Amino acid sequence: MKPSTILTDQPLHRASLPVDLSGAQSKRWWIFLVCFISTLFGGVSSMLMSVYLPVVARDLLGTAGEEKLNAVGAAINALFILGWMFGGMTWGFIGDRAGRARSVVLSTATYALFTLMTAWSPSWMLVSIFRFMAGFGIGGVLVTTTILVTEYYPAKKRAVALGMLSVAIPLGFFVAGAVNNLVSDWHKAFLLGVVPLVLSLVALFTLSEPAEWKKAGMRLQYEQRDRSSLFDSVYRRDLFDGSLIFGSMLIGLWAIFSWAPTWAQGLAVPSGAQQSRGLTLMILALGGLGGSFFSGWIVNAIGLKRTMMLCFSVCFLLSFTIFRLSVSLKMPVYIELAILAFFFGISQGALALYIPLLFPTEVKAAATGFCFNVGRLFTGTVVFFIGALVFWLGGYGHAIFIFSFVFLIGLAATWRTRLSEEVPMANT
Repeated sequence: MKPSTILTDQPLHRASLPVDLSGAQSKRWWIFLVCFISTLFGGVSSMLMSVYLPVVARDLLGTAGEEKLNAVGAAINALFILGWMFGGMTWGFIGDRAGRARSVVLSTATYALFTLMTAWSPSWMLVSIFRFMAGFGIGGVLVTTTILVTEYYPAKKRAVALGMLSVAIPLGFFVAGAVNNLVSDWHKAFLLGVVPLVLSLVALFTLSEPAEWKKAGMRLQYEQRDRSSLFDSVYRRDLFDGSLIFGSMLIGLWAIFSWAPTWAQGLAVPSGAQQSRGLTLMILALGGLGGSFFSGWIVNAIGLKRTMMLCFSVCFLLSFTIFRLSVSLKMPVYIELAILAFFFGISQGALALYIPLLFPTEVKAAATGFCFNVGRLFTGTVVFFIGALVFWLGGYGHAIFIFSFVFLIGLAATWRTRLSEEVPMANT
């Protein structure tokens, strides 16, 4: 079968995948609401352990020394990231075969159930296992919700819808911080898993599969051929570029969000150290929210590929300006941090459309899951050695700037990607 093609140099509405246009607006809104709430509580669940980790480790390890506490904390976080990575890849394959809506429901139920089970865990080993499984579900949610919204929304509204959806994760981080301030008992905090669990039960009976996925399955059955392998030669270049593009932004974002508060503390006066950490994190979170919110309109205005190249360029230049040239924390530095986070947010909304656009329906979810998560293998490994790594790289500022060179890798991969050429699409 010869695939049909589109030219993605043209306006975004001509570069989009065919979608199910028969559904009513109210049906699309319900699909978006389910995906948004699931993603939001995925963000809450992912950040809850980060904010409660010192309390959880001390509660479960008792009189253990500081070294043991740090080792257990690093193991819990690293296993969560690895679970997220494997989940994103696995649920992508499930979504291509079992259905988009069904995979949203099951991945949501998975992280919800293991978030609840964490609340009753009596040992750090069980917490580690449950966090791996919660990460497994959350990684799946980020892939499956993206694909479901992509295939249900019409082309002109898709970029805006995905931009709005990308707001959910940082908003979930913000909610987790608020829960930490309101609920002192970590066991009670993890009971929030009941909300996405109930959501998954409701969604089980209300979500339906998009027509695009159904047509792809019918076409394969009619032509009496098996589904294409994700690693077939026709997809390899796009798979490589997509992994580099998403992985580069992921690694750079992780380094800055993880290390910037401690870097800011080092530049602040001793009496303002705690305040500088909190203010830096809040600025990064709110800037990211703003960028995600507006990303759809920016993509529609200047194009998808130009948006990503702009994000990589600005992130690298601001990383150099902030983390290499700043000698004290003043208002201009905070403004630069806000702009940096704003472009991070734009990239997250744009990537939710960019990566799926590279692949046909038959492998779209699996390929998107692979591109979204292969970089987490690197991230999860680094978490184990974060202390020694920062020392070896010469401090937090130097470490962040060195890691920011991944933005140049992402820029090069975006420039060479075939998004501006003819991209194979599934026939409809």
